[in-house]
Amino acid sequence: MESKLKTWQGWLLFVVVMAAVFGLGILAASITQRKAETASIFNNKKVEIKGIESRNEIFGENYPREYQTWLQTSDTTFRSMFQGNNSVDVLAERPNMVILWAGYAFAKDYNSPRGHFYAVNDSRASLRTGAPMTAEEGPQPATCWTCKSPDVPRMMAAMGVENFYKAKWAALGPEIVNTIGCADCHEPENMNLHISRPGLIEAFQRQGIDINKASEQEMRSLVCAQCHVEYYFKGDGKYLTLPWDKGFTVEDMEAYYDETNFSDFTHKLSKAPIIKAQHPDYELYKLGIHGQRNVSCADCHMPYKSEGGVKFSDHHVQSPLAMIDRTCQVCHRESEETLRNNVYERQMKANETRGRLETELAKAHIEAAFAWEKGATEAQMAGVLKLLRQSQWRWDFAVASHGASFHAPQEIQRILAGGLDKALQAQLAVSKVLVSLGYTGDVPIPDISTKEKAQKYIGLDIPAERAAKEKFLTTVVPEWLKSAKENNRLAEKI
Repeated sequence: MESKLKTWQGWLLFVVVMAAVFGLGILAASITQRKAETASIFNNKKVEIKGIESRNEIFGENYPREYQTWLQTSDTTFRSMFQGNNSVDVLAERPNMVILWAGYAFAKDYNSPRGHFYAVNDSRASLRTGAPMTAEEGPQPATCWTCKSPDVPRMMAAMGVENFYKAKWAALGPEIVNTIGCADCHEPENMNLHISRPGLIEAFQRQGIDINKASEQEMRSLVCAQCHVEYYFKGDGKYLTLPWDKGFTVEDMEAYYDETNFSDFTHKLSKAPIIKAQHPDYELYKLGIHGQRNVSCADCHMPYKSEGGVKFSDHHVQSPLAMIDRTCQVCHRESEETLRNNVYERQMKANETRGRLETELAKAHIEAAFAWEKGATEAQMAGVLKLLRQSQWRWDFAVASHGASFHAPQEIQRILAGGLDKALQAQLAVSKVLVSLGYTGDVPIPDISTKEKAQKYIGLDIPAERAAKEKFLTTVVPEWLKSAKENNRLAEKI
């Protein structure tokens, strides 16, 4: 029995087919237009860029839209509920952190990061880099420059990677002058994304993964992972190494460090061997829902925008909350207010646990110092020191990561809760040691209610350090910039 379409069904089918053809035509035209725009950009370059070009202004000649948005990383006006693009004295807001980092440079100075535009300047100005007046002075190795500038791959190519890491931070000051920018992530000839830092490549190689086979979408996160990861300075050569050999979790990396008995510093009060976390952003992103669904870092922090009919990636790298219409709402249909409040709720819950952990861990370090004063032996304190190391590693792993409470909220709460548990266990272990020494009273806790009081308690002379740093900034740094300009390593506009 034959089935015939009714007249109205035929017309409906015709309209649907024509609409589909029309849509495909528009899509094809759009693709052709985009290809033409891209070809026009590459065929009308004002300058030919070859090799490692560290000066971002040179790229700006060929790619003005991307460059102009990159310049906006100098904007420090954005502020959300907890963070923004402006520099905030974190130690002043949370003085317990001074106690947690007693014996390490972070107890002197720790400000919230500004945009990429300020990376080099903020590194020079930090009290953590000291006040070197000669190339041989200063506490930090050149490895500390690794993520601050496109001058780094240039110097690695000139010196060799190992020799770069072995050098002093101050020795390379006249060379590291251009801030994070184009050459860090792009090949100059075709602007393809590439990895310019060996540490990431080497970490994947040890896992049997060839990073050169990564997809374009994966590269939109991997170029960020060159720097936004946990790493440490390995051996006397201070070779930058990512501790991923056992996995990405906080426990995996702890096991890696424990196996080699590595620590960044010995705590001045408790004598615990401490691991200082850097910023394990990529690792935590991979453990969260967005990473699991292959949403890239650039999708949220560098969303596309259109200007004059040209679509391009916005290089004003910043919080997605500053542009929800182009980030969250690309996938989510809720209102801006709802999406923003969802993020704030996660942050508030994580910060509540974080604050409790900081208080109890600082107290545990102070109590351990008191036990040493009362005559505790290394054998008696071994368990206490292990718990302090484990607690602080979990605290720092969570705190050092940018946006961790959003990237992986469940994982961060798990890590912080684990750190709090270890801190309370450490306090209990100290009390048992004190009882065995015949002391049963409360441990006296000093007044560390402000940054200044906490720094004085651990023996820091911050006014003297600031005076020395000011002398460095007004005498040494101008000479570095003068040398860079004379040798055409820095564009005229500083």
